[in-house]
Amino acid sequence: MINFHKYHGAGNDFIMINNLDKSIFLTPEDISLYCDRNFGIGADGIILLEPSTKADCFMNYYNSDGSIAEMCGNGIRCTAQFYLKETKSVLNEINIDTRAGIKNIKVNSDDTYSVNMGTHVYKSLDFPDGVLKLEGFDFNFVSMGNPHAVALVSNLNEIDLKTVGPKIENNENFPNKINVEFVEKIMDDYFRVKVWERGCGVTLACGTGACAVYAMLNKIVNFDKEITLEFPGGKLYLSQNSEGQIILRGPATSVFKGEI
Repeated sequence: MINFHKYHGAGNDFIMINNLDKSIFLTPEDISLYCDRNFGIGADGIILLEPSTKADCFMNYYNSDGSIAEMCGNGIRCTAQFYLKETKSVLNEINIDTRAGIKNIKVNSDDTYSVNMGTHVYKSLDFPDGVLKLEGFDFNFVSMGNPHAVALVSNLNEIDLKTVGPKIENNENFPNKINVEFVEKIMDDYFRVKVWERGCGVTLACGTGACAVYAMLNKIVNFDKEITLEFPGGKLYLSQNSEGQIILRGPATSVFKGEI
């Protein structure tokens, strides 16, 4: 039997497992089964909390199809809270090692977590340079350690995400597949977003996707304050520090625990 906790960040949900003693090994088939919403626990992904020689802990994250993910902005906030509870730590700032590098997380007084997500890049081997029209939409590309295709639209409700999402994800222009975000402007500092996650499908929120959207919008507008991105599962808050690093702020919620 494996003990687990169920967490979510703005509706983006995860199975959290304490593997600090490195006693647990899961196959892709295990992960896919546990994440199945009919035959398993149900989640967008699994996070194994593991030791790190470079930081307080390592976030070993897998998508719901069993594939490895470099980084997860909502997952890392959940990992921060899970680590603090499992180790009974009273730290208000921790460093978490990921496949996209070490990320610094601060615990805020309003029970949100602020994650320094690092810098973004507009050029990567994962996607072509410049704007590309796919399925009738103009996509810009951003990497936050994982690749994202971002498109501005006038009406988010008209997007058939389950149809267009997998077509973009698996397009031949993306050798390692890609995450997809559609964005609608509501106000100058408030936007609505829907996301199709590589290896997961439709999710209620995406942390790295939020950062990619912010990076793309900030390239056009150059925000001087924190902005709000409203996902189907909740709101995430984005800003940038003086070094050009993106700060992602949002909740982390423990839902239940059990064994499987």
